[in-house]
Amino acid sequence: MSTVLIIFCVLSAITLATAFLTVFSRSPIHSALYLVICFFSIAGHYLLLNSQFLAIVHVIVYSGAIMILFLFTIMLMNLNEKKEVHRPRITRLGAIVAFSLICIVLILVFINSKPIVGEYTSTGEDYQSIKVLGKVLLNEYMVPFEFASVLLLVAMIGAVLLSKKEKSEN
Repeated sequence: MSTVLIIFCVLSAITLATAFLTVFSRSPIHSALYLVICFFSIAGHYLLLNSQFLAIVHVIVYSGAIMILFLFTIMLMNLNEKKEVHRPRITRLGAIVAFSLICIVLILVFINSKPIVGEYTSTGEDYQSIKVLGKVLLNEYMVPFEFASVLLLVAMIGAVLLSKKEKSEN
């Protein structure tokens, strides 16, 4: 076995294990931490595909920004308390049936799918280059890029205002 295949198998095992631990963990904090590990292992997959820029952006955006927001949300909502209400068995049964049906449909889709065989044409432009990506983002897509930054700023301000406790007048 080649080294790349061994690294791929290890990263895949880590990704699958932490994804299952994220879903089945009882503590929301532990779930968030397992999700961070899962995101880092997915970034390792991007590195195996020789996509360094995408791996770094994935680590910065997902493992950095979004997981910090998740952790702050969990801490602000105080979800760590043990006040979980037991759900009726019928809802658990419905969830199991829905999950099973979705798995069956996905397996059938993958079994019946056929690969697209065609000729690959290359334009010669390097889309992995940060220089090309910067030119595209800041020339052709400047307005949507700025709209996205304003939207994220407004969402952050809204989250801070929502989490702020009101002072009582005594």
